[in-house]
Amino acid sequence: MKYFYSLGFLLLWSLQTFAQSPKRELRAAWIATVSNIDFPSKPGLPSSQQQQEFIQRLDQLKALGCNAVFVQIRPAADAFYNSPYEPWSRYLTGKQGQPPSPYYDPLSFMIEQTHQRNMEFHAWFNPYRALTDSKKNPNPPEHVTRQHPDWIISYGGKSYINPGEPQAREYVLNVITDVVKRYDIDGVHLDDYFYPYRIAGVEFGDGRSYSKYGQKFTDKGDWRRDNVNVFVKDLHGRIKALKPYVKFGISPFGVWRNASKDPRGSATRGGQTCYDDLYSDILLWLQNGWMDYVLPQLYWEHGHRAAPFDILLPWWEKNSYGKHVYYGLGVYRMLNGGTGPWTSSREILWQINDIRTGTASPGYALYSASNFDKIHTALADSLEKRISKNIALPPVMPWLDTIPPIAPVLKITTSTKGNQLNWTSPNKMYPAHTKYLVYRFATNEPIQLNNSSKIISLQQAATYTDTEAASNRKYTYVVTALDRLWNESKPSNTVIATTP
Repeated sequence: MKYFYSLGFLLLWSLQTFAQSPKRELRAAWIATVSNIDFPSKPGLPSSQQQQEFIQRLDQLKALGCNAVFVQIRPAADAFYNSPYEPWSRYLTGKQGQPPSPYYDPLSFMIEQTHQRNMEFHAWFNPYRALTDSKKNPNPPEHVTRQHPDWIISYGGKSYINPGEPQAREYVLNVITDVVKRYDIDGVHLDDYFYPYRIAGVEFGDGRSYSKYGQKFTDKGDWRRDNVNVFVKDLHGRIKALKPYVKFGISPFGVWRNASKDPRGSATRGGQTCYDDLYSDILLWLQNGWMDYVLPQLYWEHGHRAAPFDILLPWWEKNSYGKHVYYGLGVYRMLNGGTGPWTSSREILWQINDIRTGTASPGYALYSASNFDKIHTALADSLEKRISKNIALPPVMPWLDTIPPIAPVLKITTSTKGNQLNWTSPNKMYPAHTKYLVYRFATNEPIQLNNSSKIISLQQAATYTDTEAASNRKYTYVVTALDRLWNESKPSNTVIATTP
């Protein structure tokens, strides 16, 4: 199928026809650390430079409208934090097992900075990758690759922890739940690497484990899927037992199964699929409620010959089983756009428009953050100045919590410097995570909290000065409170600015 732009497509790029910026929309970006893709810019930087780079990255994403980040803290059985199980990552410090110098806890720092900007921090783990180069093992003697070589399988030049070994799965579960226990994260995020992507004619070397543990399975593929199912179910249960509010999400390859193999599959011709090649039965996990969100990587354009975006988005939406579906968008495709659809920002913006108009809980994640440093500024300009300029909140997850905070009590003082708002809030649960939305309306304008253009601030402080009102007193204000899961209170009492 040749790629073309229809007249309708061209028309949608006008400001008038692009979908309204919703009040509830996950806007996220991946920050990859493996091979220093996004952060830090190179291994072994001084701690202060690492910190400054992360702050700059957050500020850049905040300007693009993002309200969440997925930060890779365990790229290859190593850690961007002080782990009792695994060594400090060489991508951070330059040497596997060496702590930052001068010492600090990067994960605590990154979470704190993210929360200061009213963004969610999802700790991104690669569960089974052990070595990015199976011929080189930079790990210290106590590392899992050296202590348990029987758990490690080399495949395609990389090495993996074997998902078919129960003790190995337990090890990975302990690594992840340790972070849930000790750090104030908002979510646990896994990528698409459970079993590795299939290499034609090369078998993944887990035959001995299958002989030992797969007796009840006549098909090795079913056994492999069961290994991943058990892992996902157990991880979900342990996260919720520790901290029920911590979200759990997975970002799979964009094609679950082709309809040619399964009537439940999508009308695609994917060369590899989640179910058949990565042994990830995403639909089962959604159906059983083992995830709070799924974030399929839809890195293909509209009209793609094998996996069209316009086919896959409604398929995933149809198969959500009541959970949230967000969509991974391939900003990296714009690096080498050639002469096709990725030569401009139009494809990504078209995809965001489809998400806003065709999904129950809008949301997207951009892969990946550093690509905005390398591509033309047109996409960033569109996001910052038009598409995502209004504040948006992550969608609520009613299966986690539906109890809203208590509404604040609002007061106003007018002066030549602007309208000073102060409020009190009786909310006691998770006080460090209570946030507030400040709404501003014209006098006599209806109070409509679903209109994101009326939100002038998302903040943690219980005071706000509207300096833009210094020359125009005719405004009405309300304030609402938000808990850490973004449940919103009823509006405060209404206050109206008067001439001082």
